Amino acid sequence: MNNTYCVVRDMDTRSMALEAKKASILMQGVSTELKNSALERIAGTLLERKDEILEANKQDMERSAAEDLAAPLLKRLKFDEKKLNDVVEGIHSLIGLDDPVGKTLLARELDEGLRLYRVSCPIGVIGIIFESRPDALVQISTLCLKSGNAVLLKGGREATLTNRILTQAISEASMETGMPDNWINLLESREEVNEMLALDEYVDLIIPRGSNEFVRYIMDNSRIPVLGHADGICHVYIDRDIDVKRAVDIVADSKTQYVAVCNALETLLIHKDSAEKVLPALKEALDTKSVEIRGCERTRRIIPCKKVSEEDWKTEYLDLVLSIKIVDSLDEAIEHINTYGSGHTDSIVSRDEESVKRFLEYVDSGNVFANCSTRFSDGFRYGFGAEVGISTNKIHARGPVGLDGLVTYKYKLIGDGHIVADYASNKRRFFHRDL
Repeated sequence: MNNTYCVVRDMDTRSMALEAKKASILMQGVSTELKNSALERIAGTLLERKDEILEANKQDMERSAAEDLAAPLLKRLKFDEKKLNDVVEGIHSLIGLDDPVGKTLLARELDEGLRLYRVSCPIGVIGIIFESRPDALVQISTLCLKSGNAVLLKGGREATLTNRILTQAISEASMETGMPDNWINLLESREEVNEMLALDEYVDLIIPRGSNEFVRYIMDNSRIPVLGHADGICHVYIDRDIDVKRAVDIVADSKTQYVAVCNALETLLIHKDSAEKVLPALKEALDTKSVEIRGCERTRRIIPCKKVSEEDWKTEYLDLVLSIKIVDSLDEAIEHINTYGSGHTDSIVSRDEESVKRFLEYVDSGNVFANCSTRFSDGFRYGFGAEVGISTNKIHARGPVGLDGLVTYKYKLIGDGHIVADYASNKRRFFHRDL
């Protein structure tokens, strides 16, 4: 192993979490100017250290290929010059976003001279476990910096060297501008993750990105609140009133624009009245991308394809595979999505306004679209400055979790000698006037 990418690890997991907790307290008071200055320096440092970063990733790629890592995961692991430039562009975009910390969300005068404010503040220490995507490390850590949170990061083992050099660059660059020590920390083993799960006195939130089974394991083995990013079993439903070309274009983009991601299409549902119009044209388009189609019996009577199984409806392929089902109605499509989907992203293609309205209201997912690709489900595309993950939870944050999903709030009450006894005795009364 090239010593260039070795990180000196002089703290165990508990000590690391304790130091991160100390850093998180200091980060609550860091100014927007300092955060943005740190982000600017991080972007510059990543470009300055481009050769080191790309060499580390090359070594990760070679080792993982030799270990027969699956092709979709190899694709995620690759961190080339384009991806480096993309994350740097994302950092500059993040600099331009409003600081989510310190916003007054409510202002109310309870009584004369007694004023209540609800003000946004950082969550504290966030533990994030993510897949073999080095670009995710940059996006996650810079979002945490801008939102004033300390972070414990655990990436995929495949990206060990790349993650080390990226963490080192980000840490050193940010501290050069005055950010607290130990606000960013890298975990490297499953044992360290299990140790982190027990540190509820230091860690305020865990965000795991991975399969439903993995997210469930985290939830079952920690008292720390978990913001789950589960499977991306995404659907497109083609309604009866459609433009064929538009429908084909949306499906092809949803499935093939970038296949190894959680917002890529996995199951296509087609109204029976549209199937014979759409399927031949769709198969022609998907054949050019080498997509394997698995269809229901009605689908197989229209186009040649493999037979779909019950398990296919529950599968996130992350590959050039698409399952197709012909349905009798919009309601049947909605029921299928709510039964088999993961609550991630689902889209309808239709010219009927009532169908669109019904789909958007009754599909129970974090991201529900009409007449556009599922691939738009992304924090950067939403203007959130990338994301730490896409949440399928319903409490705290849902959908792409960007800056606003990484803050909570506190109440600040400012008085002038006020005491509760005066109100209990009716000497004084509240009038609750919004300011």
